[in-house]
Amino acid sequence: MPAISSRGRGRRTISEINMVPFIDVMLVLLIIFMVTAPMITPSVVDLPSVGKAAKQPDKVIQIVIQKDERLELVTDGKTDSATLTSVAGSVKSLVGEEDNTAVVISADRSVKYETVVKVMDSLQRAGIARVGLSVQLAP
Repeated sequence: MPAISSRGRGRRTISEINMVPFIDVMLVLLIIFMVTAPMITPSVVDLPSVGKAAKQPDKVIQIVIQKDERLELVTDGKTDSATLTSVAGSVKSLVGEEDNTAVVISADRSVKYETVVKVMDSLQRAGIARVGLSVQLAP
């Protein structure tokens, strides 16, 4: 027998959200959190200290790649020119036995990235470990 009310209309569905189960679930979760909160032990986080930071380089050698792909070595205010084949040897002789020397490569914006990679590759093959790229923000 169909669900027909006394007035002849069909049964309507209730389009309201039943809040009672939702409230029951929220109360159960609240009780669980209230019981387990005292059991949580605070943990200690070891933050890095300044003494553990990497040591600043004693000497910085800068390799500047000009627009016409000329290489210049700048160290202690002196500028020497170099070629792609001789740059690794020149830097190696400037570094000497010092372990704490950094090499920074800076290039003009119009220089091909391939040239920068070639310079980095030749320095890596020469065994120079601390090589970085200079980055300047556009004006």
